[in-house]
Amino acid sequence: MEISELGEFGLIDRLTAGLNTVNPSTIRGVGDDCAVLRNHDTDILVTTDLLLEGVHFDLTYVPLKHLGYKSAIVNFSDVYAMNGTPKQITVSLGISARFTVEHIAELFSGIRLACEIYGVDLVGGDTTSSRQGLVISITCIGEAPSDRIVTRGGAADTDLICVSGDLGAAYMGLQLLEREKVASAGRKDFVPSFDGKEYLVERQLKPEARRDIVEALAKAGIVPTAMMDISDGLSSELLHICKASDAGCRVYEDRIPIDYQTAVMAEELGMNLVTAALNGGEDYELLFTVPLHAHDAVSAIPGVKVIGHITKPSLGCAMITRDGAEIPLRAQGWNPLKGETDK
Repeated sequence: MEISELGEFGLIDRLTAGLNTVNPSTIRGVGDDCAVLRNHDTDILVTTDLLLEGVHFDLTYVPLKHLGYKSAIVNFSDVYAMNGTPKQITVSLGISARFTVEHIAELFSGIRLACEIYGVDLVGGDTTSSRQGLVISITCIGEAPSDRIVTRGGAADTDLICVSGDLGAAYMGLQLLEREKVASAGRKDFVPSFDGKEYLVERQLKPEARRDIVEALAKAGIVPTAMMDISDGLSSELLHICKASDAGCRVYEDRIPIDYQTAVMAEELGMNLVTAALNGGEDYELLFTVPLHAHDAVSAIPGVKVIGHITKPSLGCAMITRDGAEIPLRAQGWNPLKGETDK
C-alpha cells in the first residue's frame, strides 16, 4: 500500500493501533495536539513538529529568522490548543553543507525571539548533517492544571463551535509568495510586489500563537469542551474534533471570518474564497467548542466568532451555504504524505 493512500493521520492510526501505555504518569498518548503526562497536580504537555526544506518551507522566499520564529510558534500553538502554557523547547537541526554558521545563527535568532516573547526556555537539542537541505525538529514542553486540560474529544450535542481570528490569509500569503517566485525566475533585478497585501505575507511568514485567546477564555471562566489549533485547515480540524467526540456538526458559510485582503487575493487569483478558508491551513488560530449557555460570554471575547454548532453523530458534518444548502465537509487540507500525483 502506498503511504499516500493512508495520509498522515491514517498512517499514524495504523502504526499506533493497539499501542498501550504502561506508566501511570502517561495520561494521554497519541491522538491529540500534545501528549499529557501527570506530575502531581500539574499535567505536563509534550508536542513535536518536524519541518523539512522543500516540503514545509521554501528558502527562496522564507527568511531564516522568520523560519526560526515560525518553527517555534507552531509548537507553542499546539500547547495553547490543549489549554496549556508552553514552558520549554528543545531544537534539533539537520544541516546541509551549503549553510554557514551565520545562516544557522540567523535561524536561531528567530527561535530565540519567539521564546523571549512567549516566555519559553530553550533547554537543549541536537545537530547533525543533512544530505539534502535543512531539517528542523522542535519539541515543546508545557503545563496546565489537571482539571483544565482540553482535548479534541469533549464536544457534545448543541455545543457552539468557535474560532479565533480570521481564516485563509496564510494560504493566500503562500499563493502570493509562490506567484512572485515564479515571476522572479531568471530576473536578477526583480522586486516582488506585496503592496496592499502585507497582512497575507505576515500571516504566512510570521504567524502568532493565540495565547491571548487562552488567557481571555480563562478570564471569562470558560473551559472549552474541545479544542485544537488550525494548522491543516478548518474542515480537517472540525472533522478531527467530531471524530474524537463521536459527534456531527453544522458550520455556516456566512459566519466564517475572512479578512478583506484574503478576499481580494482570492478574487485576483480566481480562487474560491470559502474553499481557501476551509482548507488552506497554517492559520494557527484556535478552533474550540463551548456549552450553549456560554454563548454571551464567549461572544464578548474580542477576536472570537461563533460559526456553528455540534450535532448528533447521525447528522454528519456539513456546511450550510448562504442559500441554505448543506455541503458535506471533507478533509481537503494540508496532507504532507500525499504523493505528487495526489496534490
